[in-house]
Amino acid sequence: MPDLHEPNLLILLNDVARLIRTQADRRARAHGMTRAQWMILVRLRRCGGMTQRELAEILEVEPITVGRLVDRLAARALVERRADPADRRVWRLHLTPAADPVLAEIDQVRIAFDAEATAGLSPERRQAVVEALLLMKSNLSQAAGEAGEAA
Repeated sequence: MPDLHEPNLLILLNDVARLIRTQADRRARAHGMTRAQWMILVRLRRCGGMTQRELAEILEVEPITVGRLVDRLAARALVERRADPADRRVWRLHLTPAADPVLAEIDQVRIAFDAEATAGLSPERRQAVVEALLLMKSNLSQAAGEAGEAA
C-alpha cells in the first residue's frame, strides 16, 4: 500500500507544470504578450509554414483559438498568413522579420526561467530528469496510440 504522506510523482509533475504555466504567463504579460502567443512564435520558428489546424493540434487547442491568437500576432506584424501554393483554400503561417527581436526576448526569459527552475540540479541530475521525462512521454504516447487502435 502506498504511503500517502510520500510525494506522489504524478501529483508533483502536475504541480510543477502548473507553476511553470503560471510563471510563464506572468513573464509573458510583463512583455506585453501571452504565453500562448509566445508558444506560437516558438513553434513557428521550429517549423514555419504550418497551417492553423496543424498548430492547434500541436498546442492542443481549438483551431478558432489559434486563429484569434494569430490575428493578434498578425496585427503586430509578427506573423503572416501566406496562401499554400498547392491549395488555395489553405493558409500557411510564417514569422516575419519583426518576430526576431521578440523571439530573442523569449529566449532570454526562457534561459533565465530554466536556470531558476533547475537551480541546485547538477548537470548529471538534470540529464537524468530529462531522460526520465522523455521515457514517461514515450510510454504515455505509446499507451495513447494503443488505446486509439483498440477503439
